[in-house]
Formats: sequence, structure tokens, C-alpha cells
Amino acid sequence: MPATDRVEHDTLAARSVEALAEGGLLAQRIPAFAARHAQQRLAGAVADALVARDTLLAEAGTGTGKTFAYLVPLLLSGLKAIVSTGTRALQDQLYHRDLPRVRDALGTGLKTALLKGRANYLCRYRLERAKGEPRFTSREQIAQFQRIVAWSGRTKMGDLAEVEALADDSPLLPMVTSTADNCLGSECPMWGECFVVQARQRAQSADLVVVNHHLLLADLALKQEGFGEILPGAQAFVVDEAHQLPELAAQFFGENLSARPLVELARDALGETKDVPGALAVVQGPARDLELATRGLRATMEGLATRGTRDRALQAPAFADGLRGLGDAVAALRDALAPLRESSPGFDACHARAKEMVGRLARWAGPGQESMPTADAEGIPGSEDDLRANSGGPDDDVRWYELSPRGFRLQRTPLDVSGPLRQHREQSRAAWVFTSATLAVDDGFGHIATRLGLDAPTTLLVPSPFDWPRQALCYLPTRMPQPADRDYTWAVIDAVRPVLQASGGRAFVLFASHRALREAAELLREEGEWPLFVQGEAPRHVLLQRFRESGNGVLLGAASFREGVDVAGEALSVVVLDKLPFAAPDDPVFEARLEAIRRAGGNPFRDEQLPQAVIALKQGVGRLIRTETDRGVLVLCDPRLTQKSYGHVFLDSLPPFASTRDPADVDAFFAHAPAAPDAATFAP
Repeated sequence: MPATDRVEHDTLAARSVEALAEGGLLAQRIPAFAARHAQQRLAGAVADALVARDTLLAEAGTGTGKTFAYLVPLLLSGLKAIVSTGTRALQDQLYHRDLPRVRDALGTGLKTALLKGRANYLCRYRLERAKGEPRFTSREQIAQFQRIVAWSGRTKMGDLAEVEALADDSPLLPMVTSTADNCLGSECPMWGECFVVQARQRAQSADLVVVNHHLLLADLALKQEGFGEILPGAQAFVVDEAHQLPELAAQFFGENLSARPLVELARDALGETKDVPGALAVVQGPARDLELATRGLRATMEGLATRGTRDRALQAPAFADGLRGLGDAVAALRDALAPLRESSPGFDACHARAKEMVGRLARWAGPGQESMPTADAEGIPGSEDDLRANSGGPDDDVRWYELSPRGFRLQRTPLDVSGPLRQHREQSRAAWVFTSATLAVDDGFGHIATRLGLDAPTTLLVPSPFDWPRQALCYLPTRMPQPADRDYTWAVIDAVRPVLQASGGRAFVLFASHRALREAAELLREEGEWPLFVQGEAPRHVLLQRFRESGNGVLLGAASFREGVDVAGEALSVVVLDKLPFAAPDDPVFEARLEAIRRAGGNPFRDEQLPQAVIALKQGVGRLIRTETDRGVLVLCDPRLTQKSYGHVFLDSLPPFASTRDPADVDAFFAHAPAAPDAATFAP
């Protein structure tokens, strides 16, 4: 490195560490901030990567304060940057809470912006059209829609997160938001008032933009829903919660078609007819047939497993016939809309959506389904060409389906996304920082580096600074049956019961399957000793709020509660995991990935199943201790931890707390709480 660059590097690293040190700018200006050596180490490594335009892969244990550790050097560097988080909730927290505190403490005048996917913003055009379409099924929906209408008149950003009590899965959302398929673009009569366009414009003029992983992937692939790059010329990317990126990339670089967009296409096409004389007679029949064909295909899938491969589904003659019928119905609507394209932008958009859906169905059905429509109204093939352009070719993909109670999803997923991730990263010529509390397996980064397409990244493992021997205890119950035993869930509850009595409830009990979760709920309800909060019986945020307020509740959850859940303090003092979180055997993509590893001469268990399960376990364990004053017991019920040779890989990847097999030690842990340190400090 030239001397001038070395000076610049040393200056940024030194300034970052100084800002985070005792008596530094953050300590002076942020209440409850406390200097952490681990945080300063991470900040220095991030500064190194920024200056050298290097790639850093860093695990920062719980309590490190990794958010401040990357924000400080990022803001001090003055580089144009994108920070990507795993979820919208984390995005909002980062942008509205953490980023302003650091920016104000450092006194930097950099311009920042928050950007979400278009489905998070109100579409004024679709809202106006929804006013004239009575699709509501209850008084509650009508009242909620009226609240959205009232809010639309006063919002400045159009972010639907501002609408109180609007659920993420509300059926109103598709009525008042746009998608890449149904957006009219610059032909929309309300283009000048478009909240999506305004958000993109703010992002393009900003120095630092906070996005989520879906949006980051769209930007990298230059497929930003028709709007181009978020931040042309970005010089630095920070990917927080980076362990989520490979799975999300597999979804993004794939392709899907589900029942709801098909039905929405039919209804949107009908909605356009009221403005075009004579159009209803042309569109009504094909639109009705498309709705019927969509429901008909779902009916043929009643006997199928909830998830499975395309080939398995096509073995059922009724499904194959239903799939062809759906293809014919979409093609018929496409052809009916073709002569109406010039009459309105809405019809033109509906025709384009129908054309795309015909192609997706044909690509999902694949060779051997020759009767599927594969040409649009102008005779242009819609075969495998687009598929090959979008991934590595059909042999690199898994085609599968998934059922919901009233719908379905047909999905094409690439097996390996390391290639496109590597390509987009190299083309950016930017600095990249990938960080999370759970990246390493037995102190090694090989697994995640391979999946992210990182050939020789700089790595850093910063352990959690918490006093784990004092703050936590790991309990491994004895005499547990094997996880496949029919009475296993009963044995889990029997082993956990004395722990809950010692802690007075205040527990997360997390299960590998929803079946086990329901069985455990029945067993615990019979006792009625603690307030019970069961996943599926209320929205997640409602369950968490009720759990916090109860003071002694027991929350029963599945995989989604292993990460992204933060309950600090005494409300959560026990985390129980019933089984080691190996991926479900019915996941067609995972099974195909294992088979590909086997064909390449690898070991599927060692190379994929084990490291994925270790990372998932670390996520669950991370719920237990969130601050310096938290104390709690981790209960790992799976006997394979001590009976199988691979058990040590899980245990060696966990924080350095004491473990026991004696329930009396659990009683003593809760009965004799040691003196707590100073009040909890702020460590985002």
C-alpha cells in the first residue's frame, strides 16, 4: 500500500476508534453509551476495508455494538454507501434510531435516505381505483380502508408502516400498492405524485441509503423494478444480518408465480373495462376463466404434500391437466387484451403481465409439457431463453411448489447463487462488509464465504463481550429419548417443567416443527401454571408485546422466533430449543442442494446440513442474553449433542458459558443471583 494511502487508512481507523473510545464523541453525546474494546476492533477492521476497497467478513457476537461499529467509519469516510439489513423492522430501527444518533454525535452533514420496496408505499392510482371496486369482505376491512384513505391525504412519505395496526398480510395491501407487473410507470396519471418515485429520487441524491436485502439484490442485478440503480457509483456496501443473504438471493434470482397475482390480473383487467367502451364484453369471459382455472389448479393439488418438486406434482394427471388449463386461460386473457393495449395504459400493463405469466408457467412446466402455451400474441417464443439468461441454465435450478390453505406458489430456485453474487460484487469495485452475530461455524468462515462467493475475504471474529459464565448457564437434560421418538415432545415438556418452575416462567420454548409446537401447547395448557402465548394464535408482534407485559409468560414458537426478536431484561430468562435445527427434510431446494454436493464429491452433511444447523442454533441462543444485566438459562434438549460425534461442533460454536446436566444447578442459578454490574448500556 502506498504511503499516502497508508496515512489515509490509519487516519480513518484511528478516528473511528477514537470516536468510539471512552470520552470520545459518542460517549460525550449519546446517553448510556459505553466504550467497548470489541466494538473498536470491529470499527477498525471496517475502516481498513473501506480505505482498501476490500471485502470483510466479520462475526460480531451479541453485545458488540456492531451497528455503531460500522456506522462510525462509514460516516467518517464520506463514501457513498448502501447499508442493507435483513428486515423492514431492522431497517426502520437503523434509520430512525441508530443512524441519527451516530450522525449527530459525529457532527457529519451527510445526506441519508431510507428506501423500501415498492410494496411498502401507497400507490395513489390503485387507491383511487379501489374506491370504486367493492372487494371488501368485512366491516373491519371497510374501516381499515377508510383509515388508509384518510391517512393518504396527510402522509408525506407514503410509507404504509405509518398506518397503525395495518398487518403485513392485510388483504387491503394489494389494493393500495403497486407491483413491478402492474405499475403503469411514466404513463400513470399520478406519476408526478408517486411515493415510490419520490423515495427513489431521495435515495439517488443521498450519501448513505438504508435498504433491505431484497432491494439490495434488485439493485445489484440492475433489475430495480424498472427504476434503475438505487445509488449509482456506490463506493461501499455494508450487509448486516449477512447470514440471511444466500437464501434471499436464491429467492431473488429465481422466479415464482402464485395464485394471488393470477387472480389480481383477472380482476385488474376487469377493472380497466369501465373506462373503455365495449371492453367488458371482450375481457369478462377470459378474466372469469382465469379465476376459475386458478382455483381449479389449486383443487387438483389437494392430495399433494404441502411442498414438493415439480416432477412429483406432474405425476398426478389431474395436476398436469390443471396446469395446462391454467396456461391456456392466461394465454386467452393475454390474447383478448392484445387489441385493447392502445386504449389505456392499464390494459397495456395487464397485457404485459399476462404475457410474462405465460412465460413463467412454460418455464416452470419445462420440457415434456409441449401443450403448454409458449408464444405470445405476436408469435414471439416464451420458452427457456429467458430462464437461461436469468440464471445458469435450467440444470442449475430446482422447480417446486408450495401450498397454502387456499393458494399455491410455483417456484424456480437456483441451487447456487455464489456466481451472480461474486459477479455483481466485483463489478461494483466497492468496499464490502458482511457482518452478523452468526456467521462462523466452530470459529471458521468457510461455509458462509463459499455461499456468498467470497474467495479470499479478510475475516474477523469478535466474541461477545458479555460475562457469559456469570450471566448464563446451559442445561442439557438427561435421559432424553431420540428426537424421532413419538413421545419426544412429551419428554421435552417434562424436562423443561422444573426449569420453568425455577424461573417463574419467563421463557421462549422453540420447536423444530409446528406439529410439536401444537402438541406442547396442549400439554402446557392442561397445567395452566403460566400465561401461554402460542405462535399462530396472534400476530408475532402482538404475541411479543403480550409476553413482555405478562411478566411470567411462556411463549411457544417455531423457527421464525429464533432471530429478529429482542426481549431484554427479566421478561425473558429461559430459552429452550427442543431439537437441533437441521433443515426440514421436505424442502425440495435443500434436498437438491445436498444432491448436487454429493454429485460433486462433497459430503452433504459436513458441507451443508451441519453448518446450516449450527448457524440456526446460534440464532436461537442469541435471544437469551441481550444486555450486560440479563441473566438466563439455555436448555438444549436434543440428546445428539452428547451422543453424536458432531455434537461438539454445536457446543464449540456457542458462547463460553458453563453447562450442566443437573437440574439442581438451574435452581441454584435462579435462587442466587450475583450482584449485577452497572446499569445496562446502549449497544446497538
